[in-house]
Amino acid sequence: MSLLEMRHIKKSFDGLSVLKDISLTVEEGEVLGIIGPSGSGKSTLLRCATGLETQDEGEILYNGTFGLVFQNFNLFPHYTVLKNITDAPLRVQKRKKSEVMEEARVLLKKMGLEDKEKAYPYQLSGGQQQRVSIARALAMKPDILFFDEPTSALDPELTGEILKVIRQLAEEKMTMVIVTHEMNFAKNVADHVIFMDGGLIAVEGTSEEVFSSHHERLNEFLGKF
Repeated sequence: MSLLEMRHIKKSFDGLSVLKDISLTVEEGEVLGIIGPSGSGKSTLLRCATGLETQDEGEILYNGTFGLVFQNFNLFPHYTVLKNITDAPLRVQKRKKSEVMEEARVLLKKMGLEDKEKAYPYQLSGGQQQRVSIARALAMKPDILFFDEPTSALDPELTGEILKVIRQLAEEKMTMVIVTHEMNFAKNVADHVIFMDGGLIAVEGTSEEVFSSHHERLNEFLGKF
């Protein structure tokens, strides 16, 4: 079952065409990896998919709800870890407090942060903050989880923590769309990979097909990693 369809999406900023007719489908349980050089339109595509930008042309069809994990965590600095995770399910979804608290603690344990529920974001490492961000997104019970370069603000040692969490979610068949510059991760975890260049999808297919492609621009890009 398709959870997301993007049809003929176009987007320009100040006359500069950033997305030039992008179409894609995300199936339930699939991990879609989006790779490509800076300025290729990856983050704009994600922002259109999640409603943070409005496309100029085309349509976006959802069959479910989504969550978004940002590059820079975007946690509320004046909230504890537990309040960061439980605030939206309680205030937006109006769910039962006992149920939300219990689920939040299960998520914290899953993230290896069960001892941090009373901590504030400034007391956590970047990797820990990003794991709280993932728990916060999961607390809303989304059908699709979007990641916008979730490791770009982290040093290499902390990057591994986040990739391990995302890999675990993939094994649990969480539907995910991940913009990433971690090529090995995209190769090993994504079911489907899109290589974007100049606002277009230049190459797409299974991770095996994309990473063994002879496409000149893709190979030039991969050669930098």
